[in-house]
This record gives sequence, structure tokens and C-alpha cells, in this order.
Amino acid sequence: MKYIPEINYNADDKVWSGQEPPAYFASDLSVGEVIFHEMQRHPKLIAQISASENTVLTREELLLNSMRVANYLRNMELEQSDVIGLIARNTTHITAVAYGCFFNAMAFHSLNINFEQEKIEHLFNMTKPKIIFCDGDEYEKVKAATKQLNVRIVTMRNHKVGSITIEEVLKTPVDQFFQPARPELGSKQNLVILCSSGTTGNPKAVTMPNNPADTKMFPFVTTVDVLYSPSTLDWVTGLLVTITSGIRSATRIISDTPFNPSDLLRLIKKYKVTFLMQAPPHMALMINCPEFNEDYLSSILYCIYTGAGCSLEVQQRFRQRLSPQSLFVFSYSFTEFCGVGSINLHFDQKPGSVGRLAGGYKLKILNDQRETLGPNQVGEICLHSGKYWAGYYGNPEESRKLRDSNLWYQTGDLGYVDDDGFLYIVDRKKDMLKYSGLMYYPHEIENVISQMPEVSEVCVFGVVINNEDAAAAAVVKKIGTQLEPQDVINFVAKNVKAKHKHLNGGVFVLDDLKRTNNGKTDRRATRSYCLDKVVKV
Repeated sequence: MKYIPEINYNADDKVWSGQEPPAYFASDLSVGEVIFHEMQRHPKLIAQISASENTVLTREELLLNSMRVANYLRNMELEQSDVIGLIARNTTHITAVAYGCFFNAMAFHSLNINFEQEKIEHLFNMTKPKIIFCDGDEYEKVKAATKQLNVRIVTMRNHKVGSITIEEVLKTPVDQFFQPARPELGSKQNLVILCSSGTTGNPKAVTMPNNPADTKMFPFVTTVDVLYSPSTLDWVTGLLVTITSGIRSATRIISDTPFNPSDLLRLIKKYKVTFLMQAPPHMALMINCPEFNEDYLSSILYCIYTGAGCSLEVQQRFRQRLSPQSLFVFSYSFTEFCGVGSINLHFDQKPGSVGRLAGGYKLKILNDQRETLGPNQVGEICLHSGKYWAGYYGNPEESRKLRDSNLWYQTGDLGYVDDDGFLYIVDRKKDMLKYSGLMYYPHEIENVISQMPEVSEVCVFGVVINNEDAAAAAVVKKIGTQLEPQDVINFVAKNVKAKHKHLNGGVFVLDDLKRTNNGKTDRRATRSYCLDKVVKV
């Protein structure tokens, strides 16, 4: 069954409202309770296959391991308010750790494996976990970063002397009458704590509530589906796929190896993946590898991409490799929103849109004077979830900056809604640049450059010339093509009439763009790298 969100528009208030999706589970059940009961329904189905470790777990086996983790934590006599630390790859037993926390109604705080010791210390000093699950690869820096916390450290792989191994944890006996704990604070209790991107400083600890709405995700997924996402549990997509595989009784494929586009295409074909969830930059890398033009994507029924902007040219090239019957879905949200804000189930009719509102949410567009705008007018996107959010952990000041007094999230993204209620993202408000006294946005120029047949990816940024932001571009050329910086400069000059949008700051040809730990293009890091280390014209 395909859930198609409906949209309502109040012309007086200039507010769009999304329709609440149908409920599949009792509204008072927590995420942990739903997963626990659903795992019992199909005990012999395959729950998880590790492509890198060659392990297979049935739902019965994964449920037992999850209960063992939960019992281990219960034996520590922790409170539901205590936080569990997590900094690990997608190894065989990481799902059991996540489900074990869900069963105990204890939030885990998940960090990226590439965080430096200082960031780990900063973040864990906020949430003060009593126990941390990490890979042995990160054991020494985690130990050094938490030396003041008196914390237990469990290693998931490559075990080190002094750590507790996950195998020891999985020897914990399970109570005969084990039941998942009910969250003491209901839907106001934290389910997980993730991290903001941290591109402008230290990441913030983003709380996400134990909201029954999470059990409504992806209602089209069934027991015959095979799910894959390269994301680990420190990113929303990794979390959503972990939850979805539990509540929809679908098989999940995992891998603990770094993202590689060729390897991913081969994995999809080998395991006949039907549901793929990834970041748009991964798509750009996939279409630029030799295997992309072969028959590697024929099994895909649902391709979900979210978390970053994406050129229409990349989207269309990827769509062409999928079956016409496949759903190619661009969605929009951000970690703090604690859910999928909008979803486009009509790519072929509305290419480039992030879709209509989902989940009973509200949306409005504001201009610089904070006045609401109507259809087809560009302004800042503001969202209202109608749901509880505890804010950034231990940081009420930053929490208040993100939401106004009426609890509207001020996203900082610029966009507009068309006459059919479909949202389009234009750019980040803070990325606005000015040259020759005129404003422009990097996305406008990126859309033009991405039309060049030799270009795989592009990132436009400002270079300060005479106290103004001259546009410069970092481009990644497609494999087997020739591309000179002057080619890009000439192409933009030919196709963009406004001279203040020409590439007056030059062009940098790179092997790859700089990215955040979660794969998004990092505009500031790319700019710094180009200006510091790359010769341009």
C-alpha cells in the first residue's frame, strides 16, 4: 500500500497542513514495545545479514540478543534517565544494543566514529553516559575522552585489553518473564540523542522523543523487503532503517566498511535490496562509477534520499536506472524536527521537489520581515510538528533560538510551495552571498554547472574580493572525461545572464568534495581546502 500525503492550505493564515497518516499500532505503545512484540510475530524470518562480517541473524536470535543487552543494563541498576553512549560502525550486534536500549526506555547518545577526542569529550561530558559501546578501533580515544566519567566501555569488534567485549554482554541470562519497560515520561521521554552537524562549531546533542509516530514510518515496507542504508546510528537515516526493520519485519543488510559506490552497487545486486535510503552525495558518487550503467539497481522498489541538496541532473540520471514502477523519493527534514517533514512520492510529475508535508505537520514561508507568504513565493521555511521536543540536551539557550514562542522551527532553509502543495528547497539562508551589490545563492549557479556533461558534483562558495563575495566553484569531473577550469567559467558565462553570478572567484577541479562525517557536502570545508591548497584559474 502506498501512503500518499494530502495537503490543506489556509489562504487566510497562509499555512499548509499535512494529513496525519493512519495508525498501525496503539498510540500509547513506545517504539521499544512495538519492536519487541513485532519481533515475536515472525521468529524464523531473517532479521539481519552482515555483508562485511558474513553473519546472519533470525528475528528470534536478534530478539534474544537484544533482551540480553537490556538485561545487562538492568543489572547495572541504571535509571531510565541514564544515557547509554554509542560510537560504532554497523557491526553484527549493534542493532541488539539499540533495541536493548529501546526495551529499557533508555536513550542512547550516538556519536560518529570520526569525531576527534575533543569532540567526544565535549559531547559525552554533557550527557554523562554510564556505559559506552564502541569499536575497539576507537577504544583508546573514547577511554581518554571519558577518563573523568568512570564509565564502562564495551567493544563491538577488535577488542582491546581493559574493555568488556560484546560477547561477554551477550552471555547475560534473560529473565523468564522479560517485558520491555514502559517509558516513565511516555512520549516525552528521550528515545535517542543524536548530534547536529557541527559545521559551525562543536556539535550539539539533539534529543529525539520516544514518539509513537516513529512506528508509522514507511508503511509500504513489508516482510518481503530487503533494507539497506550505509548510515550508522549517529544519523537519522541509520536510526529510521533500524526502527523500520524491527517494526515491519523486513530483512536488513548492514556493512561496517566505509562507503564505496562500486561496493554499494554490488551489494544491492547480491542481496536484491528493495529499499535503499541514502544521502544525495552518495547518489552523485554512484552515477560517477563504471558499474552504474550496468544492471545493479533492478531490485530497487523504494529509493529514499534525504539530508542534503541534490542537483536535478543527478536525480534524473539515478531515476533513469530504476524501474518505472519504483518509488524514487526525495524527503526533507532535519535532526531536531524528529521526523520526516515532507516526502515526494511523485518524482516523475514533480522532479526536484521534496514533496508534501507528512505526519500532520504544518508549514509556512516567511519573508525577511517575518510576514507569511503565499504559494510560489520564496522565503524561510518554518515547520510545526505539534509534538514534544526536549531541545538540545543541556542547552536551553540554543533550543530557544531554533523554535519561536509558538514552537515553530525556523529552519534557515529558503524555499517555496507550489500551487499543488509541493515544497521546493532553494538554498540555505545563511549561504546567501553578495557581489557587485547584488544578492545571489550558490544553488543558482550549482544548478547551471551540474548541467555540464563532464561534471559529477559541484559546490559553489564565495571568495572575498574587494570586500565582496565573488562566486567560485569546486567541481568533480566524471570518470573518463576531460574538464578544465576555464571550461566551467565559459559555460556559466554563456548560460547565466547576470554577471554578478559569473565565476569571478575562479574554479577548482577536485577529486572529491569535502564532506561532513555523515556524507553531506561541507561547503565551508570545501572552500577552506580550495583556498588553502588548490591552484585555480
